[in-house]
Amino acid sequence: QVQVAESGGGLVQAGGSLRLSCAASGRTFSRYVMAWFRQAPGTEREFVAAVNWYGGTTSFADSVKGRFTISRDNAKNTVVLQMNNLKPEDTAVYLCAAHFGTIGSMTDLREYDSWGQGTQVTVSS
Repeated sequence: QVQVAESGGGLVQAGGSLRLSCAASGRTFSRYVMAWFRQAPGTEREFVAAVNWYGGTTSFADSVKGRFTISRDNAKNTVVLQMNNLKPEDTAVYLCAAHFGTIGSMTDLREYDSWGQGTQVTVSS
């Protein structure tokens, strides 16, 4: 099972940008569907973005479409979430998740086997 760890969170003003990275262990990284979820205090964990094995297919939550991009580098075992035009409502802990092999729904958190500890993103108004 792959292990993942996030980095890159922080405090940013509304309209700013942040780049989150997820580093994964293991030699079969290219067989994992990778995703980002987020969770704000008192709310349920929600889907943000996902990318399939070789980056050919991506999926985004409606709330982040046009502002966030997701990419992966299988040679470096990393996934990057580029977040632009950030809004206060983007404030949350962002978690990286991994699913090995084929997946039923890229947006369903129950599909993901491995989770990181999360990184805090705070957007001030």
